Amino acid sequence: MSNLRDLISKNQEPAGENQLVLDLTYVMERIIAISFPAEGHDDLYCYTLKEVANMLKTKHGDNYLVINLSEKREDLIKTNPQVVDFGWPDHLAPPLERMCSICKSIDSWLNSDPQRVVVIHCKGGKGRIAVVTAAYMNYCNICSSNDQALDRFAMRRFYDDKLGGLPQPSQRRYVHYFTGLLSSAITVNSETLYLHHILIHGVPNFDTKGGCRPFIKVYQGMQPMFTSGIYTVTDNMQKVWISISPGIPLRGDVLIKCYHKKPRGNHREIIWRCQFHTCAISESGLVFSRQELDEACNDPRFPENGKVEFVFSRDAEGLVKVSVFIFPFFQNFLSFSPVHYL
Repeated sequence: MSNLRDLISKNQEPAGENQLVLDLTYVMERIIAISFPAEGHDDLYCYTLKEVANMLKTKHGDNYLVINLSEKREDLIKTNPQVVDFGWPDHLAPPLERMCSICKSIDSWLNSDPQRVVVIHCKGGKGRIAVVTAAYMNYCNICSSNDQALDRFAMRRFYDDKLGGLPQPSQRRYVHYFTGLLSSAITVNSETLYLHHILIHGVPNFDTKGGCRPFIKVYQGMQPMFTSGIYTVTDNMQKVWISISPGIPLRGDVLIKCYHKKPRGNHREIIWRCQFHTCAISESGLVFSRQELDEACNDPRFPENGKVEFVFSRDAEGLVKVSVFIFPFFQNFLSFSPVHYL
């Protein structure tokens, strides 16, 4: 253990010009979290990775499993005896099924032999480690025995002290989904839903005149499904209403991004982003406040009382009732660019 403790201490000192600061922490006796910064030379990362692997092998032999939460890397596989890749893009929540698979893999490995340990690895920040820690804490609370209470306390302390919680609302939402499915608090809806309307209540201020030029991208399972045209929205408008016909068929993990298209070049800037899973949608509408939208939750340019509404039906041509909207200069909405599928 002393070699690992020395390595932790050495790598948590201020970095010099040719050093790469890693964060290696024993979450509990049999779970270790290792995060590397996204920046830095690859050669330095590979060298540090080998040093960590040597220390792990000295302490644990081949009895450790690396759960990789970042992109697949051959150097990680070559330097460690057991590696399972569960990576997903930074700042996002993982697909719900993958969250389940990660927790099951951790639990299965630890329960198979009391000498075994799990190493959670991520290159590029601690957000993904926070997601897995939160999910596994809830998994243990619901599925594990009472004699693991001390381990759950250690995980909670690590989560609060080292990770500072989940930074993005969608990540918190997915942990809530996962916990609800484990406890049967959420009844799974396996039907395909059709997205007909997206409404942005309140105008984000992303240009010099108090308006924006938004466009929408919709993904299912990280695959692009739909891209809207570019809208011209001024500060005297109350809402942005995007109607889609026929509706977009969605089932499972959904990611929707709203960008502001800058007037010159191909530059764009994220206005808001959200993830949800159709299994948890029981009604025809879904509404997210500013506090529930990634990026917008911390951006003063998004209206304080703003929100985003999604309207669904059970079939592509279904007629969906929407509330009455008041649009000053309604002709602007009639002249919006057409939407199209990718």
